[in-house]
Amino acid sequence: MEFSFSTFLNTHEPVIISQWVKKLHTECGDQYAARPLEELFETITNAVDANYHVLVHKSYDSINIFIDKITDMRLKSGFLLSDVQKAFELYRIIVTDLLITNASKKEFKEIFESLNSCLAYTMNRFSDHFQDMQQKKIVQQNRELEQRIIKRTKAHKESEKKYKTLVEEINDGYFVIQDSVIVFANQAFCSMHGYDLHDVLGKNFCKFVATTDREEVLKIYSDNFDSKIASQVFEYKRLVKSGREFPTEIQGKTTSYGNKISSIGICRDITERIKMGKKVRENERMVYIGQITASLSHEIRNPLSSIKMNLQILSGNKQITGNDKRRVDISVSEVSRLEQILNQLLDFAKPLQMNLKPCNIHHILNSYIELLEMKFKEKNLQIKTIVEDELPPLLADGEKLGQVFINILINAIESSDPFGKIGITFKKIIDQNIEYAAVLIDDEGSGFDEKDKEEIFKPFFTKKTKGIGLGLANVKRIIELHNGFIRAKKKKDKGASFLIMIPIGNF
Repeated sequence: MEFSFSTFLNTHEPVIISQWVKKLHTECGDQYAARPLEELFETITNAVDANYHVLVHKSYDSINIFIDKITDMRLKSGFLLSDVQKAFELYRIIVTDLLITNASKKEFKEIFESLNSCLAYTMNRFSDHFQDMQQKKIVQQNRELEQRIIKRTKAHKESEKKYKTLVEEINDGYFVIQDSVIVFANQAFCSMHGYDLHDVLGKNFCKFVATTDREEVLKIYSDNFDSKIASQVFEYKRLVKSGREFPTEIQGKTTSYGNKISSIGICRDITERIKMGKKVRENERMVYIGQITASLSHEIRNPLSSIKMNLQILSGNKQITGNDKRRVDISVSEVSRLEQILNQLLDFAKPLQMNLKPCNIHHILNSYIELLEMKFKEKNLQIKTIVEDELPPLLADGEKLGQVFINILINAIESSDPFGKIGITFKKIIDQNIEYAAVLIDDEGSGFDEKDKEEIFKPFFTKKTKGIGLGLANVKRIIELHNGFIRAKKKKDKGASFLIMIPIGNF
């Protein structure tokens, strides 16, 4: 029976709406979490209906009306562009999951292309509309500021006070540069960089720009001054007090401040926007991997099972002895290893399902240390555990965290020389005003090349003679599903360290 996308959408409409509302209320930030459920049900119902008209009837009237309405609603409520983009993206994720179990591979490909086209149109139109309205708002604010400066009179101090108050109310960072030095900055700008106001004023703007981007940013500001460009938008990496770098967008403009030609800028953090783009591309790649894996599983598993069964029969034949028996046993072992690799591929291609409940991270890690006790003893490895801070129970998937720890511990064991040491440290870390439960696992093994630091977490990257490079890739997926992150570091002398950080009270 031919698959009907219209019937599919109508049949699953209640499920799509309920899942979308639930995810919207729990996964798209504090502002969505604070909205009334009645409002979310209404807007999501309208969005589902609008998407239906695009996907089934190729009509964009309803989606255009919805985009205009939701843009006005969310902009007035102070929503971030990235949060609303993430809300739109949830539709693709939900429908894709349903399609995987309801459509054939050929139908899935055609429908997924339509779904991507619909979402691309929606995201582009919404982003352009949102930014255009926000741009007009910012330009209008700048005009008002300029007019107040031009018209200042004897009540100059009062006008300046009103001006600063207006700027402080802007959610994005606002600053003024004269001769490369910051002469004014609002609290949002200071907070974005992790400094107090007195640490910002009078400092060269380059201090707050990543080293790799300084030359380009200076050139942009120089060109802006020379050509008197009305307004310019560019991206760069800002440098915060902790030393970390974050993607940032600036809208810069040349104007007058304090009777002197200056550069004013409005900067906003675009980390979430960048992450969302990467996540969309990753989801598309995972769908592709899933399709290939499913096909390979069907084509390989059955012949592999037949080979294994026949080899096991031969292994039990008493007439086969000596080296011939050993060769058969090796073949059985290798076939089993191929089956394990195939299972790893299938597991990696599946979407991870989280089972969240209160977990004690100390107990989880200690249980896996006990599980690997024999492997530690085989190499006479010494385990040293340091508890700098008692970590509170986390709302997490304990089984999947166990997969994280056992992967890293096994890597540490395999890379360590006999009589080496493996260190485990529990502590709390505050990063960007977020408190994390942190676990540091370090070893004295062979480590990794510095150039491979970012590659080791990518699927299928490995330098081992055995294995297909999915261990650390799966570790990264699990940690990110817990809204945390993992950092790898090559130790100066010998070995490697892995820092796992999971937000405390983030769910």
